[in-house]
Amino acid sequence: MNKKTVALTKEMYQEIIDTMRKGFTGCRPNNRIATALVVEANLGLRISDVLNLRLSDIIRDGERYRLDIVEQKTGKKREFTVLAEVYNCLKIFCLENGIKTHEQIFSITERAVQKQLQRVCEYLGDGYVNVSTHSFRKFFATRIYADNDSNILLVQRLLQHSSPNTTQKYIGLEPKAVESALQKHNCLM
Repeated sequence: MNKKTVALTKEMYQEIIDTMRKGFTGCRPNNRIATALVVEANLGLRISDVLNLRLSDIIRDGERYRLDIVEQKTGKKREFTVLAEVYNCLKIFCLENGIKTHEQIFSITERAVQKQLQRVCEYLGDGYVNVSTHSFRKFFATRIYADNDSNILLVQRLLQHSSPNTTQKYIGLEPKAVESALQKHNCLM
């Protein structure tokens, strides 16, 4: 079955992360996977790039931090600002878990993340059916789009898509834009 991965709402995002951190009957808490998904949602990276991340990939550049990696899927260099809060969250996570600066932060597989996420989503119910790890990257994209005056070119650049059309499909703008245009168009007298 070919399911369409959904972008998370803020409420869905929070509920998934909270549930994963607390655990539930039959499922232990998993802060490592929750933190990896938080990083994906805050940086817009693919989960494969999050899982390969090292603290040393985030470089202090004057008063800011900058991500400096090559994307695994595309081979494109990825350099952009990382909020101090995100860097500090990762640094604390590394300190609490004895992870050195040049070591992989999340020593887990994509499959382990997907499996844990699926268990949490099954527990949360029907509204979480089409959620996958990619939903967190889509959450990043839709939030950036909404918080920046619907600037599709900005989102395209952050996701490193080759065209705005790819980005529009990615964040599901076409159906929303069509519906909005139809709602605004009224020729009745």
